[in-house]
Amino acid sequence: MSHCSGFSDPASFTEDGPEVDEEATQEDLEYKLKGFIDLTLDKSAKTRQAALESLKSAFSSKILYEFIMERRMTLTDSIERCIKKGKSDEQCAAAGLACLLCVQMGSGIESEEIFKTLGPVLKKIVCDGTASIQARQAELYSTMECLENIFIKAYQRDRDTNGVSSTHNTVLHVSALLAWTLLLTICPMNEVKKKIEMHLHKLPSLLSCDDLNMRIAAGETLALLFELARETDADFFYEDMDLLTEKLRALATDGNKHRAKVDKRKQRSVFRDVLRAVEERDFPTEMVKFGPERMYIDCWVKKQTYETFKEILGSGMQYHLQSNDFLRNVFELGPPVMLDAATLKTMKISRFERHLYNSAAFKARTKARSKCRDKRADVGEFF
Repeated sequence: MSHCSGFSDPASFTEDGPEVDEEATQEDLEYKLKGFIDLTLDKSAKTRQAALESLKSAFSSKILYEFIMERRMTLTDSIERCIKKGKSDEQCAAAGLACLLCVQMGSGIESEEIFKTLGPVLKKIVCDGTASIQARQAELYSTMECLENIFIKAYQRDRDTNGVSSTHNTVLHVSALLAWTLLLTICPMNEVKKKIEMHLHKLPSLLSCDDLNMRIAAGETLALLFELARETDADFFYEDMDLLTEKLRALATDGNKHRAKVDKRKQRSVFRDVLRAVEERDFPTEMVKFGPERMYIDCWVKKQTYETFKEILGSGMQYHLQSNDFLRNVFELGPPVMLDAATLKTMKISRFERHLYNSAAFKARTKARSKCRDKRADVGEFF
């Protein structure tokens, strides 16, 4: 199970030593991945979970479009089986792999097919009050309706009917709210308006929650809703603006002695930005570097999208920003930048970054060859 342990670790590519043979490395990788896919059917739950984690590690740190395309149904079946039959940790790992599978496949019909297969299974667990909190939290990529039905319970301060402690439920509510917010960013404007009318006056109540993550999630969602509301209506007016800004300012300057210093610093930092967004329509632009490229995060919608993919891809985020066509399309980065060896040497970038560009170039060559093979196959069908 240790073969994939170094895939997402940039330190595993040292500055010294010979250049990697990309084709040989790719063949070796695919051989190992085939083994991991087979192990997702193992009788041992521990072995299945380890195989799922190894596949997640590989999918987050490599572009494997052709390999996955050929095996997408097998992978989908394995994920479905692990979600249905597995326990909490295995279900979480399988749900995470499902997300990575769609990131790898992009926004085409293949991802839609995967979602149509796994959607009902995920939806069932999301709505199942008897399922473990961890499994329900990990499998929140379903419909907005399901997500709403979960986080609106956070508006109520009483414990739920299942008798589960409010602390555990809050973790689930936070995940549901953040996933719902992400989906809201791609909704048509008429739907966005409906959601804003439904939730904008209720969300401020969550700013008083005892849980730091819920307060932050509610604050960032409010900032995003205000941003969307002003995009749809330049004259947007919020009746309770004074009361809301008072709450936000209190959180941005909170000196409560009963809270940990780290929590207070994090809260103050987030709510200073939220207050600026709500009160001044301002956003503190951030710059993300990956290789020779730069991406500017200049709005709450883009920030929410970036943070979601970063959580899914982990340390593989930079690699996917450089090489993943789907991710580059989401962030409007254009086609992957192809640099020759001479240019790479003059750029003074690390060995690991050079490896990323070599991998991207190898992927491009493989895709070009695949297209040629497809054309030959198409010609043969007419004879």
